[in-house]
Amino acid sequence: MTATEASRGFSKLLDRVEAGETIRITRGNETIADIRPTPKYTGRALREALKGTVPPDPGFKDRIREGLEAIQGEVKIPWGED
Repeated sequence: MTATEASRGFSKLLDRVEAGETIRITRGNETIADIRPTPKYTGRALREALKGTVPPDPGFKDRIREGLEAIQGEVKIPWGED
């Protein structure tokens, strides 16, 4: 699809991309862009991506828990009143 066609029919271009199509945009005889759907990031995809990786060190889980506990406490605004 030419840049001019993409510009004139941008809404239809987005419909096609949303339906799963990748659209190659050209200007003159040069390809200038590929517009494709954004990947869906899910917990399943993350688990799949991490499959086979080395687990974090034994203390990692404790440090994450401690960090979460620290930020879940009351947040005091330094310029506000107590």
